[in-house]
Amino acid sequence: MTTQTVSIEDVPLNNFHTLMNVRAGGGWLLDGYILSIIGVVIVQFSDYLKLDAFAQGMVAAAAMLGTFFSAFLGGWLTDKLGRQRLFFVGPILFVVGSVGTFWVESGAMLFVLRFLVGMGVGLEYPVAGSLLTEFLPQKHRGRRLAGLTILWFAGAALSYIVGNLILAEAGDDAWRWVLASAAVLGAVLFILRLGTPESPRWLVSKGRLGEAEQVIKRVYGPSFSLANMPEQVAEHKVRLRDFLRSGYGGRMLFVGVFWSAAVVPMFAVYSFAPVVLQALHLNGQWASYGSILITLLFVVGCVVATRLIDTLGRRPLIIHSFLWSTLALLGLGVFSDGSEVLVLVLFGAYALFIGGAQVLELVYPNELFPTEVRAFAVGLGSSLSRIGSAAGTWLVPFSLHSLGIGSTMLIAALISLAGLVVSVWLAPETRGMSLEAAASLER
Repeated sequence: MTTQTVSIEDVPLNNFHTLMNVRAGGGWLLDGYILSIIGVVIVQFSDYLKLDAFAQGMVAAAAMLGTFFSAFLGGWLTDKLGRQRLFFVGPILFVVGSVGTFWVESGAMLFVLRFLVGMGVGLEYPVAGSLLTEFLPQKHRGRRLAGLTILWFAGAALSYIVGNLILAEAGDDAWRWVLASAAVLGAVLFILRLGTPESPRWLVSKGRLGEAEQVIKRVYGPSFSLANMPEQVAEHKVRLRDFLRSGYGGRMLFVGVFWSAAVVPMFAVYSFAPVVLQALHLNGQWASYGSILITLLFVVGCVVATRLIDTLGRRPLIIHSFLWSTLALLGLGVFSDGSEVLVLVLFGAYALFIGGAQVLELVYPNELFPTEVRAFAVGLGSSLSRIGSAAGTWLVPFSLHSLGIGSTMLIAALISLAGLVVSVWLAPETRGMSLEAAASLER
């Protein structure tokens, strides 16, 4: 097969693809770090700032609220202005918002700064996700996108390691240093992203063919050209104002519901892991080791799901993920007074099995929509999920106090069940398809 007939969807991975994985993946590492670091010092800054339960919940949910606003707006801007321009905004917001927390003196100020870094997090989903998707070859796209979720949990684990090290060494103001530590990672990410080109698919969608050809030659080699781009007619040009009426409304419903059902219980539980484990009667070393075990199992679940995504397929993976996760949460609700071992087994099972749905959060939205609206769809899906995540995170303390741990876990099971139902109903199979074929409604 000559270069003139090889689609850029079928080329082998090269050094540029690896670098793009690092550039995009750094955003997910930082996302996990930033969204989890608040849990490391929530007791310390709440005591210093004298926050009540309401204010504590609002500060914990601030970053997710920021994610909601920026993901929706960022997706629209990414499709309108391009992926490259906004690729640097997230790291800047990470640095500014994190550095600002070092001087915070009120709950309101901390809320604003956490909202700001949350806006940076929200931008990563439509911007970095679309840019990476549009460069990756079809054969490697599923695993590479799914692998970003592993980096999220790696960032979360890193936040607990770094945060606790700082708490042990930095004295009374340690919590300030902990929250500001994300600025270092943000600065490194900004530097890493220098030199990133624009997506040739986006350039073609805007009629900027000459620029697209230059990028193709730079990335794939001088013998490649626009002739190696997949046929664009299969993408069915979609205008934003006609998005939901064009046939993609059902896909958007699927993405919004399954993404929310995957992250709402996870964020609510993960943000308050020590509190939840204590409510399940795990104290002392049981709680400490249990938190570590659950974090590791989240990572293991994502690793296993990443390995299965191209062998089992997208649709079977998401259905099995929600099925077994729902049963695990149901067990936690029914047996909330069970032994420490039983609670840890059920909690661990949830962490392990939800990995399938977690990794598909970055795969399905990027595959199911055409270039013109891809970033908007990803941003909208992320925003919808963050509404529930913010509400769930804020309501966990109240639910535990008013309803108890058993009922709280049953509510989480119902949310997971909604993900199962919508997946059985609407989840398509996109394994082995080019982006054009996966996004096409004619299949």
